[in-house]
Amino acid sequence: MTQSAHILLVEDAPDIVALVQPVLAKEGFLVNVVSSGRRAVDVARAERPDVVVLDLGLPDADGVEVCREIRAFSDAYIIMLTARDTEADKLVGLSVGADDYLTKPFSHRELIARIKAMLRRPRGTSARRPRRFEVGELMLDEGAYEVRVADEEIRLTKLEFELLATLMRRPREVVTREEIISGVWGDNWYGDDHVVDVHVSNLRKKLGDRARDPIFVRSVRGVGYRLGECRPTSDSPSR
Repeated sequence: MTQSAHILLVEDAPDIVALVQPVLAKEGFLVNVVSSGRRAVDVARAERPDVVVLDLGLPDADGVEVCREIRAFSDAYIIMLTARDTEADKLVGLSVGADDYLTKPFSHRELIARIKAMLRRPRGTSARRPRRFEVGELMLDEGAYEVRVADEEIRLTKLEFELLATLMRRPREVVTREEIISGVWGDNWYGDDHVVDVHVSNLRKKLGDRARDPIFVRSVRGVGYRLGECRPTSDSPSR
């Protein structure tokens, strides 16, 4: 529930902290504030926040590298705050594990809306009985929250797992970007649909898909993505 969610705010600008921290606390979030990248990594590892709001322009470390380090051990949702308004900068942040971004200056109402939308994301096991799917050497088990390729376990973020599950529940069908956003980010999410393409690219790399001839996740130009023929092999209960 959002009232008990733990937010780690990584920001060195006192004016932004003074604006954001009180409104997050007023919404019922538990808020920790740190002003350095190195401290952010330590706190994220020790306290396991639900959401990290991360300024990319930190004085002691590159925010992109901080994001990469946090993502290596944490499945927290990460929202980047950036003054860099180019598409390339945003895509770099998303490619190392951020879930979303806001460009400065931003509205605190929009930040709260993005956080709440993330925390409302449906989980694979919450709205239906967990299932196990297979396509070729790819296996996804919703109950065990596990993905394997050729019996090797693949470590995915929560978002990547939800994205893959969304595709695998629709065997051989094209799933549009809008449907992916609804299934993974939620109906109330709003933002740049480039995030879908970046996270699909990350997912493909982890699955071992080739860029020009992917084995599992294929693009349908101008529409969305589809998996090859996959089938549910069991309706096993959650472990």
